[in-house]
Amino acid sequence: MTPFASGAELKDALRRHDYIADDEFATVVHLATALERPLLLEGPAGVGKTELAKALAAVGGRKLVRLQCYEGLDDSRALYEWDYAKQLLHVQMLRDRIGELLAGHADLAEASKFLAQQDFGLYSETFLSVRPLLEAVLSEEPVVLLVDEVDRTEESMEALLLEVLAERQVTIPEVGTFTARSTPWVILTSNDTRELSPALKRRCLHYHVGYPTPEREREIVTARVPDVRPGTAHQIVDLSRSLRDLPLRKSPSISEVIDAARAATVMGHDADDPDSLGGMRDVLLATLLKYTGDVDLAKTRLGGVAPAAAVSEPITSEASAPEPVPARERVTVASRPANTTTAVFRGRGGGGRDAAGSGLRG
Repeated sequence: MTPFASGAELKDALRRHDYIADDEFATVVHLATALERPLLLEGPAGVGKTELAKALAAVGGRKLVRLQCYEGLDDSRALYEWDYAKQLLHVQMLRDRIGELLAGHADLAEASKFLAQQDFGLYSETFLSVRPLLEAVLSEEPVVLLVDEVDRTEESMEALLLEVLAERQVTIPEVGTFTARSTPWVILTSNDTRELSPALKRRCLHYHVGYPTPEREREIVTARVPDVRPGTAHQIVDLSRSLRDLPLRKSPSISEVIDAARAATVMGHDADDPDSLGGMRDVLLATLLKYTGDVDLAKTRLGGVAPAAAVSEPITSEASAPEPVPARERVTVASRPANTTTAVFRGRGGGGRDAAGSGLRG
């Protein structure tokens, strides 16, 4: 059962933990908790998807259990594995007793048959090394299960999640089926590096988190940086939004905008001087951008400086004029290879477009 009567009540509770969500997003999250359905949040990195799970655990008084996904993740890291060292120690402790039991058997075949019929308790919950998915199922206290960046795993890993998402249980062949002792709130996040399977999506509520409005972004910045002046927050947000309009390898996320606001505050930005930010803009780019090419492009476009490679001689005819360079097309999931993260980023330097969402922690 959800402790919140409505999405508006949940929105207020999240705001008290510095997570700023809009009405629609808060209502969807409320429905996920009320209907006890997993919630899949899709959108670029930096939009506040992971922070939602943390804030939701805080407002719900629940333990956060996090499964960080990556390429090559398997069931031994996501579900469970057997503690072989503990099992071996258990066998060694039973060695003398086993010898006494086998003393009355005439031959090896009879002794082997006798051993095969015994249950020494090696495959029981005692000898399980619990991983995040099983931990969420076995937990006596209510939990928020965060399956972070599920799109970084292979599709085979998605199949392991289906039983947990649909039935809230985990089956271990040697032991049996463990059913959740309390209903977990499940949040899955995806950075849109590949399309997720229909089977996974069918079991979840879905919401795409995008950029917040300028007003909400300023609200997030001022909540996270209490010392920042409103005018400084306004200028920082305007600068970040100007950068996001450029064809960058990685646009600034909300967390980077917050870093820029902190940096401007430390450097003593004068919020009353409209030109004050311009003097420190190049320094602030170190907090907002992560690639040298992006920094150079930003300085050229925002500073009005001609590119270094520009031709100095005037153009005398249309025939000699260079063709305009088209704006970089926004990359979508449909245009990417539908396999793994490695294929997605091959030749792209490892960075997807970052964006900040309407529900980022403030």
